[in-house]
Amino acid sequence: MGILEGKTALVFGLANDRSIAWGIIQAFHQHGARIGISYAGEALERRARTLAEKINCNFVEPCDVASDEQIQQVAEKAAAAFGSIDILVHAIAFANRDELSGPYYNTSRAGFHLAMDISVYSFTALARAFQPLIRPGGAMLTLTYYGSEKVAPNYNVMGVAKAALEASVRYLANDFGKQGVRVNAISAGPIRTLAAAGVSSFKTMYRRFAELAPLHENVTIEDVGNAALFLCSDLASRTTGEVLFVDSGYNIMGIPEPVE
Repeated sequence: MGILEGKTALVFGLANDRSIAWGIIQAFHQHGARIGISYAGEALERRARTLAEKINCNFVEPCDVASDEQIQQVAEKAAAAFGSIDILVHAIAFANRDELSGPYYNTSRAGFHLAMDISVYSFTALARAFQPLIRPGGAMLTLTYYGSEKVAPNYNVMGVAKAALEASVRYLANDFGKQGVRVNAISAGPIRTLAAAGVSSFKTMYRRFAELAPLHENVTIEDVGNAALFLCSDLASRTTGEVLFVDSGYNIMGIPEPVE
């Protein structure tokens, strides 16, 4: 019997089979959760539905998280389909490619607003819309990256957005603690996802990561899925407002040892 048996999870942000969202969905499915999936738009629909079929998921809905109206529509559909949910996962981030190269000070006002809206505020917007649906003992989860704490080359406005997202996790954890719902984040090491492709130096970062991290291994979507499984299960029933690193220990290093 899976540790999520009898629980319902709704995952926002599925793009393809390399998505961190897909790693989370697979882990949840393997441990008995009933799954609902949301994807960003028409261009991703075919892939999202194909993956949903693999886990016999019938709830597959588009959602532009920049639209409060669309978020509310998905919440209403989820209420009709499931009644209530136990787990809400936010696996969404976006910034214009132009903002992810060169000096951070060249970030445009419009680009800053867009990154903060899609990557940060959308988590709060989802939390607000689904608050009446999440059962006591439930969990909300989002995804962040170490660029929120330290400078990562060309991560730029996304680093600032992730810092704001982690602050949101803490404030939401305080709010939702009153109804017995936990809110946490996973800070994953670099993974070859659709979103990562927009960071101009990602390939170099990905290659050097395994050289410098204490475990000398890259992180997979399955690794993140297993961590998400823990945080969203009753095994983490007293853990909230936290950022869990799944990065082969990279974040503990001050000055990495030279590679011989």
